[in-house]
Order: sequence, then structure tokens, then C-alpha cells
Amino acid sequence: MTRLMQAFVSKISGRRGAWGTLIFWLVLMVILSGVAPAAKNHAVNVNGADLPEEARSVVAREELQRHFSDNDGLPALLVFHKKDGIGSADLANITKVSEYLASSESPETVKEFPPLHLMPEPARQAFLSEDKTTLVLPVMLKDGLEMQAINDTVTQIQEKGSGLVGSSVELNITGPAGIASDTIALFSNADLVLLFSTIGLILILLIVIYRSPLLAIIPLLVAGIVHQVTDRLLGLMGKNGVFEIESQSLSIMSILLFAALTDYSLLVFARFREELKKHEDKFVAMKEAMKQVWEPVFFSAGTVLAAMLVLFIADYKPYENFAPVFSLAMGVILIAGLTLVPALFALFGRKAFWPFIPKAGDPETRTGSIWSRIGHLVVKKPGVISVLMVGVLAVGALGMTQIQYNFNLIKSFPEDLGSRKGYERLETHFSKGELAPATVLVTGTESITPEKLSALKKELERQPGVKQVTTVLEPGPGAGHASAADRGNQIISKDGKAARLQFIFEENPYDQRSLDHMDEMRNRSEDILKNSGLSPEKHRLMFAGETAKQADVRAMNREDTQKVIIWVTVLITVLLILQTRSLVAALLMISTILLSYAAAMGLSTWLFDTFFGWTDMSYRIPLYTYVFLVALGVDYNIMVVSRIREEASRHEMKEAIRRGVSLTGGVISSAGLILAATFAVLMTQPILELFMFGFTVALGILLDTFLVRSLLVPSLFTLLGRYSFWPSKTGREESEVARVTG
Repeated sequence: MTRLMQAFVSKISGRRGAWGTLIFWLVLMVILSGVAPAAKNHAVNVNGADLPEEARSVVAREELQRHFSDNDGLPALLVFHKKDGIGSADLANITKVSEYLASSESPETVKEFPPLHLMPEPARQAFLSEDKTTLVLPVMLKDGLEMQAINDTVTQIQEKGSGLVGSSVELNITGPAGIASDTIALFSNADLVLLFSTIGLILILLIVIYRSPLLAIIPLLVAGIVHQVTDRLLGLMGKNGVFEIESQSLSIMSILLFAALTDYSLLVFARFREELKKHEDKFVAMKEAMKQVWEPVFFSAGTVLAAMLVLFIADYKPYENFAPVFSLAMGVILIAGLTLVPALFALFGRKAFWPFIPKAGDPETRTGSIWSRIGHLVVKKPGVISVLMVGVLAVGALGMTQIQYNFNLIKSFPEDLGSRKGYERLETHFSKGELAPATVLVTGTESITPEKLSALKKELERQPGVKQVTTVLEPGPGAGHASAADRGNQIISKDGKAARLQFIFEENPYDQRSLDHMDEMRNRSEDILKNSGLSPEKHRLMFAGETAKQADVRAMNREDTQKVIIWVTVLITVLLILQTRSLVAALLMISTILLSYAAAMGLSTWLFDTFFGWTDMSYRIPLYTYVFLVALGVDYNIMVVSRIREEASRHEMKEAIRRGVSLTGGVISSAGLILAATFAVLMTQPILELFMFGFTVALGILLDTFLVRSLLVPSLFTLLGRYSFWPSKTGREESEVARVTG
């Protein structure tokens, strides 16, 4: 493989190969731009479809829809609030909203709602909170609506409703429909904002660091071409239904693409600059550079690609949906890193480094540079540095024991967003459990009598964490104050073999304790049936609703996180063994990366709690952070270890390590700063989950760049000496063996 790849990159690096490569990419970009749509045209916002069909809450929902036709729909909760209390005049205005929803002007997507305008005054008062400041009108939208249709409906109701109630009453729409609508609004321009912010930041950093305009422009030119190709390939996949493209994945994919290609560009041009000091011909210099650089570029991109491919084994849809987008992108990035990057630099030649143009005969390194001094320090005090670095990272990792996870997406929204304001009004002025009532479904092979259903109701009320069980089935707060007859709900199905109840928890339905109680009831379903006089052999108890769904999400996330972490670790370790031809080197590298990940997670948890007051984080952050941080962080280990191994073919081990640190320090530190900065761009987004993810990954990359790569890894290699590459031998050792035996 080595000979084949070296022959390939030599062809690419020659004059004809470089021009041919550039023309190929440009033609490919033009053709795809003409025949394929942009990816965003076929992107979707996943809403409510994040669990597989076999999940218990999904099965329960399907059974509900089969037995009770009125169960279909998407709830929107209209929350009316007035700080000093809703009076009779305000209530009269609110009933106008009900009249509007019942009129021909109402959106066709509205399915049903309690007819507040037809109810007597006592019944209307029942929809108010106890302190009379908040009223909830639950509205059910039709099932199976596209995200844009949901957004249009919610926006129309919001605008019309606000006009009808006047400025003295605040209207916010929450519930699944309100959350879905705000999600679209938040991400409507997120991809463009992130893309241009990333490009601008990379350009500024490259100019500041290297003070060369072309060195800043060339990586962005490469990334621009590759981004267009990747975007149209994804659009082609989405258009033909090959796989689903999730909107949020496109935004993060753009960051990954620009950051990774900038990394590989810096690695190529750093080695190209070295070779230009040895060779007059720019194409010869690039050929020599790529002979040494192709392997770290190939394996660096390969580790990221492997990590993305592992996401295909996840059962949770948001993880699985990321896999095809990122895998395709990384495949294109890998090819571009080995072809387009060297081709463009070779064509620009020495001019790319203007005004600091390298000349043949220039000294290889500056002996007084900071990285030269760090290289000397590492080989002089390897034991002290190793202990100190491991200690620092281990202390940071202790913070992982304090991580608490949040399963409520709305807590990630900005505080002034309508769906979150409405949600928090409900949380404050109604019982916490009423935020998302749970539905109990019992099915069987024999009829379920009202007496048996009443016994089941009493048994459910005895379960830990349950506050109230009712036969009323309404989407959200206020449910307990309207009769089932008002909506024509069926409690027992027409064939008598299915029945449903509704209950609320004492705690917030998204709270971990409520999820625990839901799992306990599921596990004890047979006992609950027995105690109710129902036969477990003839009946089945199922739970639907947000708490049941989030309990499934928690279980699935826990399982997926374990699977993905194990397989990503195994695959990357195997790739490192292949790249280094050493078991010891691979284990050292992956161990330091794992320690760095733990430190990044722990330190971030402590910083979020101490400085921002955020006591929990989204349950998705640990897995996403692991995949990106481990896969990207190992790149820098590959770069420095590859150089150490190369230098070991000409120098003894300590000198090879010193030179490896000195020669790669500048480019890797620059690449790390840029990579961390690009992920930090996510902190500008209004979603707290993205802020936390961007912060944690950026922190982890900085730890990898300046502690792990610069100090810990080379100090450990110094301590182990030639055994670092066991069982293989360094190039110098192999030469010595050949000389003695020959």
C-alpha cells in the first residue's frame, strides 16, 4: 500500500498531475452544481421520529392510534398570561381566539380543541390556574404534518391570537407543535451564519498566524470547492431518498469540513516549506513532501471517517441520521486532502508563502524557537512532565462524576423564545406533572369492564411518583378541569378490548425521577395488572406520552453511547496500530486521547456549573463530543508520532523526539487553535446544547494540542525509548540490523 500511495501522490504532485487534479475538481464541482440540488433543499428537521418502531413508547402510541382514532394529532398549548390576573374582560377576549379557531379563517391543519366560546362561565374558569394569572387552551393539530406546515400554523395562530387578546395579555404557544415551530425559526439561517462565521474566523486566524495572504486563501479555496462538491452530493442523496438529511447535521458538517481541510492544508504546506529549502523545483519539493505526509493525512482523515461510520450502529435516530452525512463528507475530505490540497500548493509554489518565501539552502529550523526549547525540555525532564500532565488531566476528569443529564429539549432554547416562555408559565402556575400527562393503555383478548378499569385507576394512583389518575384525555394543563364528554373521548374502545387512562407525575415529567418512576411501572406492569384484577396472560399494559418517550430515549442513549464509544475506540486503535506499526505506540496514543476527553468533559461540567449556573447538560453531548474529540484529537498524535518515527530513522530516539516536537510544534499548534476556534463558533448559536457542545470540543482540542500532543505524548515516548514502537523497530534500528547481518 505504501508504494502504491507514494506513486499516486507523486503523480498528483507533478506539473501535469497538479493541473489535471485541479481541473478534475473544478469540472466535478460545475457538473454537480448543474445536475444536483443543494443539500438544504432536501434537509428535514426531525420531529417526534427519533425513536425506532420497536421502542415501547412508539408501540404504545401506535396501539393508541389503532384503538382510539381521536388520539392522532400534534398538541399545541396556547398559554395566555397576565401578571395581575386574567379578568372577565380578558377572558372574553380569549374566547375570541376559540371562536377564530372554530371559524373558516382557522388554519386547515387544526384538528380539534375545547370550544371555550361555547362553554358556560364556570367551565371557562376551570381552564385557569389557581392564581388566575394563566389560562391554557389545548389545540390538537392534524397528525403527520411537515415541519414547515407546523411552523406556518403556529405562526398564524400566534399572530391572530395576539391581536385578539390585546397587549395586556401575553400569548405564547408551547407543547410539541410550539417547540417544533421555534426549532425551525432558530435554524432557518443557522447554516449560513455558521458557514460564513467559520470562513471569516479561519481567514483571520491564518493571516494573523502566518502573515501570508495566500497561505490563508489557499486552504479556504480548497474547502470552498470541496464544500460545494459535498453539498451537491448530499443533495443528490437526499433527492433520490438514499438517506435522510437532518438540517442540524449540515451546519456542523460545514464546520468539520473547513476545519479538517485547514488542518491537512497546514500539515502539507509545512512539510512543503521544509522541502522547498532543499529543492529548487517546486514540484520535486511537493513530491518529497507528500512521500512523508500522505500517511498522516490518510490516517488522520481515516480515523474521523471510521468514527462517523460507527454512528450507523446507533439505534437512536438523531445519531443514526448524522452517520451518512458526516461519513460522505469525510470521504470527500480524505480524497481532497491527498489530491486537491497538494495540487494547489504545488501550482502556487513558493509564491504561496509570500512575503516569507523559503529558498533552497535556508536553515531547516530556528534553534531558538519556542518549540525547539519545548523539545529540549521534554527529552530532559520526561518523568516530571508525564506525571504533571497526567495529574492535571486526571483532576479535570474527576468532574465527569458530577455530570447530570437533561432530557428536556426546551431547556436548551433561549429564555425569550415563545415555546420556552409558555412552558415555564405552565411550570410555574400549574402542577409540574400537568406539563405532559402520560397515557396508560391496557389491551386484552377479553372485554375490559368499567369496574376493572376503576380498579386499575386506583392501583396506578398507589404507584410511586404518581399524583393523579383520571379518565380525562386532554393534551396538557387544564386537562383535569374539562369532562371527557366535552371532546367525545372514548375511555374504552368500541370493541371493549382496550381502555385508556391519563395520569400526571408529582415531579416534572422530564425530570430524571419521573423517568425512573416510568421505568418502574413498566417493569412492574404484570403486578399492576394482577393487583387490578386483570390477567397478565390476557392483558397488556403500555405507557405513552413524553415521559414514556424520554424514558426510552434515556435507555437507548445509554446503550448507544456504550456501543459507539467501544467501537470508535477499537477502530481507531486498530488504525493507529496500522499507521505506527506498533502496539505500544497505538495504546499510548489512544490512552492519552481518552484521558483528554475525560478531562474536557469534567472541566466543562465544572465551568458550566461554577460560572454559568448550568447544573445539567443535554444527554447527547457526551457521545457527540467523544466522536468528534477523539477522532479529531488523535490527528495531532498521528502527526507528531509520524514525524518522530521518521526522524528516528536518522537519529537516536531522544534526538528524534526533540526534532519531532520542534518541527511539528508550530503547524500543530496553529491547526489546533484554528480547529478549536471553528468549533467555538457553535457557541454563538442560540441553542444551549450547541453552546455546550462547541465549548467542550474546543476545550478538548486545546488540551490535546498544548498538553497531550506537545508534552505528554513525547515525554512518554522518551521514557519508553525504542520500546515505544514495539514490536516494530525504528528505521535506524532496522538499518543497523541490516548492516550487522549483511
